[in-house]
Amino acid sequence: MTPEPFFLRPGEPRDLVGLTRLVAAVAGGLTTLPPEEGFLEGRLQISHASFRSKVRAPGGEQYFFVLEDARTGEIAGTSAVMSRVGGFDPFYSYAVRRERVSHPPLGIEKEISVLHLHTNHKGPSEICSLFLRPDLRASGLGRLLSLGRFLFVAEFRARFDERVIAEMRGYLDEEDRSPFWEAVGRVFFERDFHAADFLSGLGEKDFIRDLMPRHPIYVDLLPPAVRAVIGRVHRDTEPALRLLRAEGFADTGEVDIFDAGPLVSVARDDIRTVRERRRAPLRAVHPRPPAEAAVCMVANTSLAGFRAAMAPLRENADGTPDLDAATAGRLRVQPGDVVQWVRPRVRSER
Repeated sequence: MTPEPFFLRPGEPRDLVGLTRLVAAVAGGLTTLPPEEGFLEGRLQISHASFRSKVRAPGGEQYFFVLEDARTGEIAGTSAVMSRVGGFDPFYSYAVRRERVSHPPLGIEKEISVLHLHTNHKGPSEICSLFLRPDLRASGLGRLLSLGRFLFVAEFRARFDERVIAEMRGYLDEEDRSPFWEAVGRVFFERDFHAADFLSGLGEKDFIRDLMPRHPIYVDLLPPAVRAVIGRVHRDTEPALRLLRAEGFADTGEVDIFDAGPLVSVARDDIRTVRERRRAPLRAVHPRPPAEAAVCMVANTSLAGFRAAMAPLRENADGTPDLDAATAGRLRVQPGDVVQWVRPRVRSER
C-alpha cells in the first residue's frame, strides 16, 4: 500500500507558468478558469490573499487549489471554492419552472416548462474550476481534487455560506457546440458559445445584463433536440456530478444561462465529507504505511498551509491516527499536530 505522490494545496503566484500550461489543454475551457495569463495571474494573487485574510463571514474570497505531483512539482489539476457568489458581479441562472395553463370550456389543462432569468447578488458559496489532467482521470485523483476542498471547508466553516452550489458544465455536441446556446444565446449575443463563456469567465458580465432576454422563455417553443439538453451535463463532467451526488448535492431546478448545465446544491454541514470527517492529534509517524491502515483522504488543519492527500491511515483504539513518513512530510505534520480525515465513499469515477 504505497501513498499517492500527489497532494492538494493552495495555489500560489509561483504556479502561474504551470497553471497556464495546464488550462491551455482544457477543451472548450472552463468558465471560471479561462486560458488568459493576466486573468490567471490575478486569480492566483486573489487566492493567495484570501488564504491569508482574517474573515468573520464570507465576503467573496476565492480559495484556489492545485494538485501537485510531489515527484516533479508539476501541477496536475485544479479546484476552487468561492466563499460567496454575486456581489458586484451578479450570478445569473435560469430557473426552470413548471407553470399550469388551462381553459375549462375547451377542456384544456396542461403544464409547460418556462425559463425565468434569476439574478443573485448575495449568493451561496460555490465550488468550481475542477480540472484533472486527462491521463490521470482513471487514477482516483479526481476524488481528492473535488472532495479535498470540503475538508478545508469543514475546518474553516465561518469562511463559507451555509449553502454550497456547483454549476455543472453543460452538454456540448461532437462538434463542441452547445445546442442550447445556438438556439437561445446566439440570438441575443451574436457570438459563439466559447467567446461568450470566455468573457463571462473574465468577469466581463455587463453584456449579460444588457443583452439577456428580459422575458421568460417557453421551453416548448424550442426544438426537441434543444429541450433534451436542458439540465444535461457534458460527458467529461459526469464523473464529477456522480461524486457530488454521493456527497449530498441535489438539483436546484436552475441551469446555466449559456449551456443549460444543471446547478446542484447542498447545505454546507450536510456535505458527507464535512459531516463524517474525523479530527484528532497525530499519534505516530512510521517509516512505511502502518499495519491495518486504510486509504483515506487526509489533511492538515492549516489555513494558508493547507495540504490534503489520499494515503493509508491507521485509526487507533483511542481515536488518534498514524501515518507513514512520506504522507506526513507532504502534509507537513508531525506527531501531536491535529489532522483530519475521511474515508471516500465512491470507489470509481467511471
